[in-house]
Amino acid sequence: MVQEIKKEAESGHMILLSSVFGPYAQDDVYGSRKVNPMELYHNQVTKVQGPFSIRMFHATFGLRILQANIDAPCTVLDFPSQERFVQELKNYQYTLVGISSIAVNIGKVKRMCELIRQYLPTAKIAVGGHITNIAGLSENIDADFIVRGEGIRWFREYLGQDVSKKVRHPLVYSAFGGRCMGMPLSHKPCETAAILIPSLGCPIGCNFCSTSAMFGGRGKSIVFYDTGEALYSVICGIEEKLRVQSFFVLDENFLLYKTRTLKLLDLMEKNSKSWSFMVFSSAQVLSSYTIDHLVRLGISWVWMGLEGKESRYAKLHGIDTKQLIKTMQNHGIRVLGSSIIGLENHDHGNIKEVIDWAVSHDTDFHQFMLYTPIPGTELYEEHKNDGSLLPLNECEYADIHGQYKFNFKHKRISGGRESDYLLRAFKEDFAVNGPSIARMINTLVQGWKMYKNHPDKRIRGRYMRECGKLSTAYAAAIWAFKKWYKYDKKMQDKMSNILKELYKEFGLKTRITAPIIGSIIHFSCKRDQAQLDKGKTLEPQTLYVKNKYAADLDQKNLYKDFTDFSIAKWVTFEPDGSVEY
Repeated sequence: MVQEIKKEAESGHMILLSSVFGPYAQDDVYGSRKVNPMELYHNQVTKVQGPFSIRMFHATFGLRILQANIDAPCTVLDFPSQERFVQELKNYQYTLVGISSIAVNIGKVKRMCELIRQYLPTAKIAVGGHITNIAGLSENIDADFIVRGEGIRWFREYLGQDVSKKVRHPLVYSAFGGRCMGMPLSHKPCETAAILIPSLGCPIGCNFCSTSAMFGGRGKSIVFYDTGEALYSVICGIEEKLRVQSFFVLDENFLLYKTRTLKLLDLMEKNSKSWSFMVFSSAQVLSSYTIDHLVRLGISWVWMGLEGKESRYAKLHGIDTKQLIKTMQNHGIRVLGSSIIGLENHDHGNIKEVIDWAVSHDTDFHQFMLYTPIPGTELYEEHKNDGSLLPLNECEYADIHGQYKFNFKHKRISGGRESDYLLRAFKEDFAVNGPSIARMINTLVQGWKMYKNHPDKRIRGRYMRECGKLSTAYAAAIWAFKKWYKYDKKMQDKMSNILKELYKEFGLKTRITAPIIGSIIHFSCKRDQAQLDKGKTLEPQTLYVKNKYAADLDQKNLYKDFTDFSIAKWVTFEPDGSVEY
């Protein structure tokens, strides 16, 4: 084994994969923006909800799936500082450095390429991710390779390895560093989710979607596991190794492949698997399933597009989205709606109606984004062709993240009002529907009432697992919300109704514990609000992960040792139905 590893090292295959350097929540010369922090939910979903906002980070999953499929020493450096990135370049003789980025961070990618040339001039540089949608990228950054689309095949070809090998699935937890209401969220294996990546791209191909563009455009996608059997085997492997029963499915439209999905359901039922899935899906696809199918399959979260009442997107046509969402919530399925501000038909006169329509869905969580032509998309080309795109000296790449301003001249909305409208949407949703955490708890209560006595042990067990905190922490949170809103009768009444249901369901123990724990939560919220008022921001911790080849090189003292690392693992579906670890 040692000789094999030495041979790999001597052959020149030693790879570093990195995301762009931080900090991420403050303005800097390389393109970071205070208005675009790394926290997905706090930035795009719960940004005005103060201490009730969801605070968490997600690993750069693309790097981890690449690492799982590279048979050579490979290290992932995720969320480094610029200093930490330079240190890594100095510590190891990497022959290839890969950088993953979105378009807004082009300034940081350019700087990282400069640092590689300075400190590791013999190394080749490969750049991938959504940034590769930028036309003429190679003229703006000093990279040897621009890798657009799926990178596994490219790396295998570059390394002279078998491109036909089955794709290994990385073993990665979905989130880390979670906080809410001023308190840390549990990330115990049994209380968190793992990522699941069945495919890349999206066959639907909305004209504004940079992911679709990156993987070939409309109708194009790369499916790793095309059968229910293959998908089931991989999930079993992840469950065994990470001890999880919940999965965050990084698939743009997981439920679209109905034959695969129903076969997965069949295998789950035959083997008594009580898994939970958080999925992205369109209203059109969701409507092709019965609610019974969704419940039996274990769909617990749905992230769905609500682009607008008058949108041109077929995935919404002819569907009563309000009723669809209400039905799912009544069965305990939490919904994250996603709406766009600034569609072609939006103007100063109808924007209130647009926002009110989105808010009226009363989703558990709601994402609002500005209509933004992202480089590489069909929408970008449309605006480029009609001359409405703003030049880069008026709107830099760093500012086209959908949370600040238009990067084009909107025909109906002028005067830079778009950021005001976006903020209005967030505030209106919060004011009308209350904290997202409270909405989520209410949905769980409905699911619990519906399925607590269900005859199917598998379904009943899942709801017991997902609703396990209703009698304690969640009831206490609602108690704290009620106290927080003591001067808002409408919101206090809403919290009182939820609390009454919880007391009715769980009895005296909950009546006693809710005020005790709730007082602690209320104090924590006040403390967190005070810190937010002072401008407190959060940065993700640096993740440093080596595959077995790179770890063994360190352990054999063939290269400088850096002790702060974990060893990457993966699972592979094999043709005979087994799972290789």
